[in-house]
Amino acid sequence: MNPNSLVNRKPSSPSAVADHERFSGRNRLSHLLPVVAFFLCLAMSAAVPARAESLASDIASTDQAAAQLISGVTGGGDLTTIPLGLQMTLKPGWKTYWRSPGDAGFPLTIDYAGSKNLADADLSWPIAHRFQLFGLQTFGYEDQVVFPIAAHPEIPGQPMTIRAQIHYLVCATVCIPQEAQLTLGIPAAPADLSDDAPLINRFRALVPGDGAASGLRLTQLGISRDGDLVADIASDSLPLLGPDILIEGPNSFQFGAPQVEIADDALSARLIVPVRTEGTAPELKNTELTLTITDDRRGLEIKAQPTTTGLLIDRPGDRSIWLHLLPILGVALLGGLILNVMPCVLPVLALKLASLADHAGMERRHIRLSFLATAAGILSAFMLLAAALIGLKLSGAVIGWGIQFQQPVFLGFMLLVCLGFAANLFGWFEFSMPRFAGGAAVNLERSDRHPLTKSFLIGMLATLLATPCSAPFVGTAVGFALSRGSSEILAIFLALGIGLAAPYLLVASQPRLAGWLPRPGRWMLWLKRGLALALIGSALWLGSVLGARLGWLETGDTALVQTAAWEPFDEARIANLVRDRKVVFVDVTAAWCVTCQANKRLVLDRPPVAGRLQQNGIVRMQADWTRPNEVIARYLSAHGRYGIPFNIVYGPAATTGIILPELLTSDAVLKAIDRAAGS
Repeated sequence: MNPNSLVNRKPSSPSAVADHERFSGRNRLSHLLPVVAFFLCLAMSAAVPARAESLASDIASTDQAAAQLISGVTGGGDLTTIPLGLQMTLKPGWKTYWRSPGDAGFPLTIDYAGSKNLADADLSWPIAHRFQLFGLQTFGYEDQVVFPIAAHPEIPGQPMTIRAQIHYLVCATVCIPQEAQLTLGIPAAPADLSDDAPLINRFRALVPGDGAASGLRLTQLGISRDGDLVADIASDSLPLLGPDILIEGPNSFQFGAPQVEIADDALSARLIVPVRTEGTAPELKNTELTLTITDDRRGLEIKAQPTTTGLLIDRPGDRSIWLHLLPILGVALLGGLILNVMPCVLPVLALKLASLADHAGMERRHIRLSFLATAAGILSAFMLLAAALIGLKLSGAVIGWGIQFQQPVFLGFMLLVCLGFAANLFGWFEFSMPRFAGGAAVNLERSDRHPLTKSFLIGMLATLLATPCSAPFVGTAVGFALSRGSSEILAIFLALGIGLAAPYLLVASQPRLAGWLPRPGRWMLWLKRGLALALIGSALWLGSVLGARLGWLETGDTALVQTAAWEPFDEARIANLVRDRKVVFVDVTAAWCVTCQANKRLVLDRPPVAGRLQQNGIVRMQADWTRPNEVIARYLSAHGRYGIPFNIVYGPAATTGIILPELLTSDAVLKAIDRAAGS
């Protein structure tokens, strides 16, 4: 077959048209495969491996709530801290209280009398919500909450029995005190992760820390001329959506609900808190307060003393939440644009160049339609991906960016697609309209519009191959989107799609850009053959990922474990290691993640980072997400991430962890290690 057949070829006779129709009929199913496989792989990505056994007490249930002690491990092993949780499930309309309940209520208390081999236990309080009823401000939880408990055995390695007498209050329009006796035995067995480890970890991540992990900072605490408490806060990366502040101080002070003014960039805000005093209250100035600042699932807890600032406060009006989304939409747009030059999209880059060569000398109308079709393919794929992820999220499945690359069916299909496009560039066959379109196919071909299907499929292929890359800004945008509601997911994924489609939209708006290419000739044959080789290279990469996924080949991270003595990821050990003043560097990676491999080869495997990671006092943990793993997926979700690479550093000075950017640099890694170590 003449390779130039790819350039605007028409049937030359009725018999040729009939032959073409028969060819289209034989191949019509091949055009359905991209869409069918797309949904098949997304559905399969929800599948997760069987989990470990659970270890829990009996459930103490009433008509209003149920309480149960759960363990994050199936045995005590040699742990000096055993991760437990008190899970409380509340019936609709009922709530229970935070450690500082507000204007009414009382908090949960636990008495461990009668426990065996228990030295002490530390209870943590996840982020609470503000409730307003009859003019009263209270703080607490509804639906479900897990209070993380760090239990310390008197003799590590020996069995432990937890006897917990709990007292708590549940309220709706009436309040009912509750109590229960819960008993949980921890055997002297290996400390394997239990069924409930992800749940405990998810709520442990909601415990407000020093702001290092959440990216929240208190920049100023003052008193206005009106006597209001004024707190200025900032967010390092994610935009602020609905910040709140819970204040604990002397009983003679009452702090009302804050009036919130969010800056135009949504990265800073001012919270104005009305203050009332009772009796002989001390001066608010220089009185130590405990501030818990929250913004959705992020939190910051800090002790601070306000100062008199004489601030003049403008009372802001309400702002639309969509105004707050504008910064993240800009981030998503830029992230999608950058995806065009990421190595994941190399196969599509080859098809782009071949497509441009095909368009040389064509009419502007044909160029515009072809590039609009590719942009439509990109946007359609992003909308289908967003819709599928929304469905999976609503069903309670584990979701993430690029998780379809964990599925062998998807990998095999994409490998065949790359090989198919390579064969097409070699001129072994051509793409044509499917037979099910009937006479429309012939009409399209006669009107020189038959490349539209190929252009549309190229756009969808670009989206599918872009997902294993968390390019700069993409990880932030996707993580934010998947932690929000359906409308925000659709809006952010649309912005990502527009960013990826921007070059096509540019050429469609300015078709003369394609006229800069030379006219068709033999140079196109050599160009297409070279681009076909690039597609074959991508197919080989997909084959290596498929081999690693099926266990035929060792994963791409095996070399890293040889060179730097990386340990398998074990979240339950991190707190104990930090307690022993160790620094823990966690690397969540996968064989299919191109950015992860780049980080490894360019930063983690090279001096000075490689040498620093091998020093005494530093523990290197690697979580391999090549295969579906719910523990890793829940760990990412707990940190607001749904894609990789993900790197975080824990230490004595950063117990909640310091999250690193997607693209690592030696300077960023070394500074995070120093900061976590407190040096």
